[in-house]
Amino acid sequence: MGNYVITIARGFGSGGKYIGKRLSEELHIPCYERQLLSLASKQSGIDESEFVEVDEKLRGSYLKNLLSKIPYSNLLEPQDKEFVSDINLFNIQAEVIGELARTESCIIIGKCADYILRERRNVISLYIEAEREDCVRSIMEKMYVSEERANTLIRKTDKYRANYYKYYTSGNDWRNPINYDMTLNTSKIGRERCVEVIKDYIKLKFQ
Repeated sequence: MGNYVITIARGFGSGGKYIGKRLSEELHIPCYERQLLSLASKQSGIDESEFVEVDEKLRGSYLKNLLSKIPYSNLLEPQDKEFVSDINLFNIQAEVIGELARTESCIIIGKCADYILRERRNVISLYIEAEREDCVRSIMEKMYVSEERANTLIRKTDKYRANYYKYYTSGNDWRNPINYDMTLNTSKIGRERCVEVIKDYIKLKFQ
């Protein structure tokens, strides 16, 4: 089996990041999330703070962004006035993700990676979700916030992730199961067993 990539899209508080890290440990392959911003910054020479600012969200009004020009795929030169635009920053990240998929086995969390790599045969794309009360409990324990605050964070985070995905994938629905090899509800069998299910699926698909 050659190199392969696992992409993970996830609802806030569902345990998607935890599952990615556990898979990284079990499979002995790197897991990229925040690290992608550093790689994109290093490749482009653009300050990492620019990538952080647009990390899975859009600057300004979603409707205004949606009505603006369609994202282009060609990277811009540093002298171009749109060099640090949302679109060019996304395209730089997409190029980094594509290079990782060509050269190593890894796990990529978020960043529309399932869409960016949709034509590649060495990719498994997953969507991780959980029941709302479990997501709320997870956020309360992890971030030390009230139940009300946890609900607000989940609502806002999932909204901007959905808008980000729709904008950069030409209107696709972030939660559409057709986008993924499979969707998993961590409330049903727990996060650890979800890891085992994914490992079994890797064997079925690639071995």
